[in-house]
Amino acid sequence: MQRVTNYFIVILSVVVSLAIVSCSNTRHLPPGDALYLGSTIKLHGPDLSRKKKKPMRAELSSITRPRPNKTFLGIRFKLFFYNLVGNREKKTGPLGWLKYTVGEPPVLLSDVRLEYNSKVLQNTLENEGYFKASVTGDTSVRRRKARAIYSVETGAQYKIKSVTFNGDSTLPVDQRLMESSKETVLKPGDPFNLAVIKVERDRIDNHLKENGYYYFSPDFLIIQTDSTIGNNQVDLFIKIKKETPQKAKDVFTINDVVIMPNYRLNAAVTDTGKQNATFYKGYYVVDKRKIYKPSLFEQSMQFKSGEVYNRTDHNLTINRLVTLGMFKFVKNRFEEVPNIDSSKLDAYYYLTPMPKKSIRGEINGNTKSNNLTGSSVTIGWRNRNTFRGGELLTIDATGGFEVQYSGALSGFNTFRTGIETSLTFPRFMTPFFHADAPGGFVPKTKLTLGYDILMKQKLYTMNSFRAEAGYIWKESLKKEHQLNPISITYVQPIKITQLYTDSIAKDPTLEKAVEKQFILGSNYNYTYNGITDVFQRGFYFSGTIDISGNVAGLLSGASQSNPKFLFGAQFAQYVKFETDMRYYAHISPTSALANRIIIGAGLPYGNSSSLPFIKQFFVGGNNSIRAFRSRSLGPGTYQALETNFLPDQSGDIKLEMNTELRAKLYSIVHGAVFVDAGNIWLFNKDPLKPGGEFTGDFLNQLAVGTGVGLRFDISFLVLRFDVAFPLRKPYLPKGQQWVIDQINFGSGPWRRDNLVFNLGIGYPF
Repeated sequence: MQRVTNYFIVILSVVVSLAIVSCSNTRHLPPGDALYLGSTIKLHGPDLSRKKKKPMRAELSSITRPRPNKTFLGIRFKLFFYNLVGNREKKTGPLGWLKYTVGEPPVLLSDVRLEYNSKVLQNTLENEGYFKASVTGDTSVRRRKARAIYSVETGAQYKIKSVTFNGDSTLPVDQRLMESSKETVLKPGDPFNLAVIKVERDRIDNHLKENGYYYFSPDFLIIQTDSTIGNNQVDLFIKIKKETPQKAKDVFTINDVVIMPNYRLNAAVTDTGKQNATFYKGYYVVDKRKIYKPSLFEQSMQFKSGEVYNRTDHNLTINRLVTLGMFKFVKNRFEEVPNIDSSKLDAYYYLTPMPKKSIRGEINGNTKSNNLTGSSVTIGWRNRNTFRGGELLTIDATGGFEVQYSGALSGFNTFRTGIETSLTFPRFMTPFFHADAPGGFVPKTKLTLGYDILMKQKLYTMNSFRAEAGYIWKESLKKEHQLNPISITYVQPIKITQLYTDSIAKDPTLEKAVEKQFILGSNYNYTYNGITDVFQRGFYFSGTIDISGNVAGLLSGASQSNPKFLFGAQFAQYVKFETDMRYYAHISPTSALANRIIIGAGLPYGNSSSLPFIKQFFVGGNNSIRAFRSRSLGPGTYQALETNFLPDQSGDIKLEMNTELRAKLYSIVHGAVFVDAGNIWLFNKDPLKPGGEFTGDFLNQLAVGTGVGLRFDISFLVLRFDVAFPLRKPYLPKGQQWVIDQINFGSGPWRRDNLVFNLGIGYPF
């Protein structure tokens, strides 16, 4: 009874506080005025269904002005802070910041212009085909709070009866106009809509520019409307205006293409003349110091002399020059060639180069859910245009550490050092044929060499060598491919401590982490990224196929019963794939539901009974299942034996699902509520890890966790704080795996054993 009374007191206090805040927002208003709460739209019309009224009412309400004060959970907190400070004009200092940055002044009824808003609403309706619409405005005031009420009589909506393209069939430009009628977006039976008509004008303009009409403009088109035919219908007539200039009706071809790759922004736009240029495969390069090979621009230049101008090649050329990665500014202009009978254009491209050499530094901080926190520093050197063909040479040196700052298992720190060098060519480099990629992006060939040392203090030290040769190309802004025909990795232990050796004797599964690994294979990745913003609807897909040891296995005749070795290491044979799929469901302008599912599987065969350790899957941690320690879960129902340290658990198969509700709370502060589920499994049964193999009962072996988090989004950096706890522990005996009934936030031992804090940079997915 006492608990119920306490709840009642808390609820009553909240209600009273909200009432006080609400009243304080009207106390400081000017005499005779009222606080404006927004507009109400009352719709009436002969063919307005309930389904149609809702979006129309929202649209009309959104264009009325002014907008009322912002609210959160129905409370005008910003207005409250503005009034709280009182009569202060200075915008500096804490009070000035609170009033003018956090707060906002009241929106008053006297700010509302009913007649103006009524005309705007009526014009909007007429543009959507409601030619007989009428709007009247009024106000409603109660307790110094007011709303604007607009009564809207829409009348019948006019629809398109016919669409006719008119012109002189003997004129080429009119012929092109009539040819484009097959692609028109104006369809008989559709409602009349001015926005669609504007889209149609732009479509026709684009069609004509694709066919050489460089100087054409949408303003040269006229779309006449005849609304006198009756039955609430209109006939549309599309034609080119008589006063259109002659050169807008002419088809232009490309004359000369001139590239100036050393242009400075503060220099005048002057053309030096082709006598100082190098002619190469149809274009001129003005480069007195021979900084760039003319072949660098071959795949970028889509225009050739004598070709008809078109907008597609215009845009592709600009995009490809930008994606060369050599120039920080790219601009162009077309100039009509004077004193000739035909219509021709000279194309000029002005390219401002980036600095040839640069050094960059990067510092990262991180913390993991296994009580490891640390930092890393990367120093990188870049040399652009290394061999005068747009090549990019990079050398990155990295050093970092992770320190176990708390917990019983302290002192098992991790240190990493490494160096990586890569050479990227802005083209496909193939030994047998010349190739190019479609789209507005220049394809790239990338060669990479790397060496790393990993030292886990008190446990072991490993070093690894890696080399890759591959290609990167993009079909579009959303679609990217990466193919590495050659991918080599060699991992070997340098030192294994006695502590780790003794631990292997107790738990032989630990030997997997320190075994020699030799991977000789290929991989391919395809990425589709349709996500532009964390609060917008979008879909993301990334799929990877990784194959190793096929040729070596075929030549050596390797098998699991007769393993073969290269350079003292048993080379790996496997086929592995992994998909990462995400879907963001838009809820409101400041909230979204983000969903992710990861499916991965590796099939070891021939020379391997399991995937190499560095190619296996892991779950748990601040970008995975956040209610469990990093890499601590699985495989299956297996639970690692107790050791003096936290071993990494790995598997050949992975399933992970995440759902996160994200919402903007205030300014840069965002909140999230999430649920994570997943696990890993072994492809083959391992007697050392009972319950770790994949079976038909895998859904009953999923770990589940939930939690809440805060994100601080400062545009170039997102800091993420999450706290999570498990709902289901797959390693517990059957019937006891769900632990929801054991949740007890008031218990210190429960919090210590179950609450997991995560600090991350960037969103988890």
